[in-house]
Amino acid sequence: MAVEDQSARVPRRRWRIAWLLGIGVLVNYFDRVNLSVSHDSLIVAFGISNVVFGYLSSAYNWTYALCQLPIGVVLDKFGVRRVGRIGTFLWSVASFAAALTPNLGGFFGARWLLGIGEAPTFPANAKAIGLWFPQHERSFATAFFDGAAKLASAIGVPLIGIVLIHVGWRWSFAFTGIISLAYFLYFWRVYRDPEEDAKLTVAERLHIAEHQAPFDPDEKPSPLARLLAQPKVIGLTLGMGAYNYIFYLLLYWLPSYLSAALHIDLLHSFEYTSVPWLIASAADFVVGGWMVDFLVQRGWNASGVRRVVLIGGMAFGLGILGAAHAHDAAQALLWISISIGGLSAASPVAWSVPSLIARRSDVGKVGGIINFSGQISGIAASIITGYVVAATHSYAWAYRIAAIYLTLGIAGYVFLLGKIEMPERRPSHP
Repeated sequence: MAVEDQSARVPRRRWRIAWLLGIGVLVNYFDRVNLSVSHDSLIVAFGISNVVFGYLSSAYNWTYALCQLPIGVVLDKFGVRRVGRIGTFLWSVASFAAALTPNLGGFFGARWLLGIGEAPTFPANAKAIGLWFPQHERSFATAFFDGAAKLASAIGVPLIGIVLIHVGWRWSFAFTGIISLAYFLYFWRVYRDPEEDAKLTVAERLHIAEHQAPFDPDEKPSPLARLLAQPKVIGLTLGMGAYNYIFYLLLYWLPSYLSAALHIDLLHSFEYTSVPWLIASAADFVVGGWMVDFLVQRGWNASGVRRVVLIGGMAFGLGILGAAHAHDAAQALLWISISIGGLSAASPVAWSVPSLIARRSDVGKVGGIINFSGQISGIAASIITGYVVAATHSYAWAYRIAAIYLTLGIAGYVFLLGKIEMPERRPSHP
């Protein structure tokens, strides 16, 4: 009997977890895009330049990045449930702190706290998907939370923009704080690992376990240094870093690019910003999520399918070069949509890879490694763009630099990541 026929008869409680994780990423990306929406208001309120705004937009990424390697170890030791509860509470507090801060220093502090609170999100989600889903369902399950990151920009930028225009930037941050606090209570109530969930049926528990890689409880976790030296991890890290560079470039600077470079008024720049992010959301769910699992379930080579989507999606990302030469909003949105759409198709596949190439005891650490790379790239994108725009009064070189980095990321996927499969088991030593 085909895998999909068997799956159709199994209860679907695991998809409740996929929805939970997706809603969480949607909420915490509202917190992130709030800064780009408030670009002009913050420059006026604190009397800062685009260079300072570049540092301010990177502040979140600094603490986020510093937490990535240790958070992987913490996740593997204490689990998704406990670490997730602490993280969601901290990011709620950070949003309220940004709304209340009296000065620029306080705002930097709020963004640093936000980075700490949201640091476990993606590594924890990758680990949770590995626990709750068999391999042939992981791309689509991952798309629930990875696609939410794009959907948050599509609906969050215009929504938060309307709040900002009508009641000011402080209330826009308070608004995201309220939503974040509500999610904290929701996560506290819902999330359990499969072995802790009393309502998970025997049939679904067996379905999850049957198609997962075998887990040896006596196998010792790999040291962080050994994981950092593995070519597969290096290739995945390089590729995700390149992806994140463009992602954060657009996340923090797209509204101001449309407003300043293409002379679109503020409200319309918020509305236009949603166009490429809607396309990115669709590509994430349909191509990187549903299509990959659809083909794998029908007997296509799993590694081959994932590699084609990873590398092909990254190649489409080079469309960012077209935006470097765009002269009107239609051209800019076309090329940016091609770029972020391709990258978004590759992204859920990339986030499913840690649970496919690392043993259960190492998934959190591998997730932390690749997210560390991504956040360093986010820091670089924020700061470099600020300097480039200030020096050239143009976004052209900002996009060219992103394309150069993306080329290196594609090479990482092609030459280092290789076949997407679990490495051979090393014998355990006493």
